[in-house]
Amino acid sequence: MQAINAIDESKLNSFINQILGDLGGAYSAALVRLGDRLGLYRALRDGGPATPRELAQRTGCAERYLQEWLAHQAASNYIAYDASSGRFRLPPEQAMVFVDEDSPVYMIGGFENAATTMENEPKVAASFRDGGGVAWGDQAGCMFCAVAKFFRPGYVHNLVQSWLPALDGVVEKLEKGATVADVGCGHGHSTMIMAAAFPRSTFVGFDFHPDSISAADAHRDEQGFDAGRVRFATATAKDFNGGGYDLVTCFDALHDMGDPAGVAAHVHSQLRPDGTWMIVEPIAADSLEENLNPVSRLFYAASTMICVPTALAQSSTTALGAQAGQRRLTEIITSGGFSRVSRAAETPFNMVLEARP
Repeated sequence: MQAINAIDESKLNSFINQILGDLGGAYSAALVRLGDRLGLYRALRDGGPATPRELAQRTGCAERYLQEWLAHQAASNYIAYDASSGRFRLPPEQAMVFVDEDSPVYMIGGFENAATTMENEPKVAASFRDGGGVAWGDQAGCMFCAVAKFFRPGYVHNLVQSWLPALDGVVEKLEKGATVADVGCGHGHSTMIMAAAFPRSTFVGFDFHPDSISAADAHRDEQGFDAGRVRFATATAKDFNGGGYDLVTCFDALHDMGDPAGVAAHVHSQLRPDGTWMIVEPIAADSLEENLNPVSRLFYAASTMICVPTALAQSSTTALGAQAGQRRLTEIITSGGFSRVSRAAETPFNMVLEARP
């Protein structure tokens, strides 16, 4: 008779191969960050294929370290290696991921986030035991910098091109001149993308994290926006003011808030009767079994290490997490007084909900 706990060798080997891939990816995060910070990817893109010595001459880095870094990158399929010349090159497809900040698949922010979640582990471990949270401003490293860098490409390539046009009548209002509140604006990338596209409208970005507002102010000044038309202020999602907004936006932020139902009620109070609330959230289905996929895997990890701790640090009544799903989000939004909620658009990483009073 077969033992109850008999091991299936093929399943074991398949799982070990998966783990090796996972460990390889985990170990690679630091090396990708080095390639970005030291300008190694950019040097390969701009200068073409190089030996370790040639790359050392271009970058001022030590040849021996570059030998090992380049070997790892080639083994990871992050760069290509030509054995006949001993040179390494950055293919254009990989350059879109590692160098081009305006590429729709620029992923350096993802690697930065991976590193900050590792740094966050001791604080989150304590919260696992006591049920508390880790405040956004207390999380490891520049978590907010990494998050801003990670989400920016999606906003650059979707916000004006497809998300806003999917909302009923919103683009027409923005073209004529509307008032917009971007709640949970972080470093202000989403706010300024909208402001650049709609020069007749006025925008104010709100965030409860003062350092993020300072960064948003700096980005605005660097890009030359009029501070009277584009401004940023420190406020929570339940106490921002200004009233009578034509459009309120929340980008990848509602699920991080400690009282999302209270936020929904406050947003409702700040909108014009014919106004719109656009809620951009991580893509997710309504059940766990539908979310057992690579994208949800990333979002569940981020949710465990970042989103849920952030919400619980706000005396949360509802820590939604990054995979709440449209059904649960709709329940929260309608509890705040909104009568209509629909999915207006989606990408492989986000869903866009349109809420009307």
